[in-house]
Amino acid sequence: MKTFLWGWSTLAGSLILFSILANGEMGFDEMDMLNDFNGTNDANVLMVGLTLVQAAASKGAVCLDGSVPGYHLCRGYGSGANNWIIQLQGGAWCDSIKNCQNRKSSGYGSSMKMEKELAFLGILSNKAAENPDFYNWNKVKVRYCDGASFGGDSENKAAQLQFRGKRIFLAVMEDLMAKGMRQAKQALLNGCSAGGLSAILRCDDFSNLFPPTTKVKCMSDAGFFLDAVDVAGGHSIRRMYSGIVNTQGLQNTLPRTCTSHISPALCLFPQYIINQVKTPLFILNSGVDAWQIGNSLAPPSADPSGSWHNCSFSFRCTPSQKQFLQGFTTSMLNALKTFSTFRKNGVLITSGWAHCQTERQDAWFPGNSGAGKVKGIAVAVGDWFFERKSS
Repeated sequence: MKTFLWGWSTLAGSLILFSILANGEMGFDEMDMLNDFNGTNDANVLMVGLTLVQAAASKGAVCLDGSVPGYHLCRGYGSGANNWIIQLQGGAWCDSIKNCQNRKSSGYGSSMKMEKELAFLGILSNKAAENPDFYNWNKVKVRYCDGASFGGDSENKAAQLQFRGKRIFLAVMEDLMAKGMRQAKQALLNGCSAGGLSAILRCDDFSNLFPPTTKVKCMSDAGFFLDAVDVAGGHSIRRMYSGIVNTQGLQNTLPRTCTSHISPALCLFPQYIINQVKTPLFILNSGVDAWQIGNSLAPPSADPSGSWHNCSFSFRCTPSQKQFLQGFTTSMLNALKTFSTFRKNGVLITSGWAHCQTERQDAWFPGNSGAGKVKGIAVAVGDWFFERKSS
């Protein structure tokens, strides 16, 4: 089914309409979505083993349960041998002590529970036919085990919880620098969903690791969580973000350019911090983001009658629901207007019901971007990163 993409051209500074083939449906528990996605029966898919960063323990850079963090590394070769793409894993958040304690029993809170291998697809694929610009780069997936988008640096001794996401990020980057990333000629930090928010929060930290001669950029996929009003007129996602900030003490680690003048809970929303990011940044998001519909706009607490269930879980929406979602898309576009005027940045807002498009091969590079075809996501991201003139 053909859907459409909305995006600002970084060259012209104007709103351009793209079209692309998009397939697939997503559920709403983000951790289940990611687990399901990494399961594959394709023997040709690249499976990459887990590396644990043992040296992180001495730095206090540990998961919720105190175990050391980990990542998956696939070495680059040929023209990509000195280029690096770092993907920060997503997987929602924990917004209370109880939720964080529950999270410790999964791979999203403990490296002892992590899968030993993950599939590398989409932007991490090692096949030129599936990932033309980045297939032979050094590719890394950093596991997410802190519950706050690599954002915290505190602990709760009574609850036996470590909130050390920021330390985890820096410790993993130090380990990768020692394994050759220090010599990188080009580097791209990216992430999906909660990992997409992480890529925004840690973007300038990532850039500061490299000398000025290294081309460094960041990309957020499905990480543009909007400060939106839900279907009951409340702010469900604000309440969630307030819980995350209060539980993990993020008021001390979120950007001071934001927390100095508004509530720290609001400073988890990208719309309030992206204009202060100095490093070139690309925002990729669906204007009808599947996760945000079911968890921010129409969660059960805001929709006790279940009237939004079909729209949330299978995108079968009534005319009035479609109108509400159009307003959400418009709000997202408006929140990105100032950001899109900076020539270094890129924006691509799709209209397909989706979440995490760079990790899905059918969305990232479905193979319909040849001569006479409208470009796909992979080509649009590549044009922005390499500063190719759009055709």
